[in-house]
Amino acid sequence: MAIKITDECINCGACEPECPNNAIYDAGVTWKFSDGTALDGVIDFGDGVTLDANESQEAISNEVYYIVSDKCTECVGFHDEPQCAAVCPVDCCVDDEDVRESKDELLAKKSWLHAE
Repeated sequence: MAIKITDECINCGACEPECPNNAIYDAGVTWKFSDGTALDGVIDFGDGVTLDANESQEAISNEVYYIVSDKCTECVGFHDEPQCAAVCPVDCCVDDEDVRESKDELLAKKSWLHAE
């Protein structure tokens, strides 16, 4: 699973620099797959969908910080626990019940993001 930020977020920004995948963005800010990863150029998701890793994607939230679930690995392979949740002063970084992934899937995502 991935982590999500709830609307209880106070926009303090403590979580953003803690993410090893650069999956956390400020409200209203566009994001890219290439931000903080080894992804570059055209990426293939294996289901016929391709995308330019350097292309800006629309912000997921205009109200609070947000996490791009396609880049979130729950810090698996980096830390023992999700660092965003560890530093959040209001406990609004929680499991995203809509995005479920096994530890092996999260490790594979980490390898894909960082060309390992």
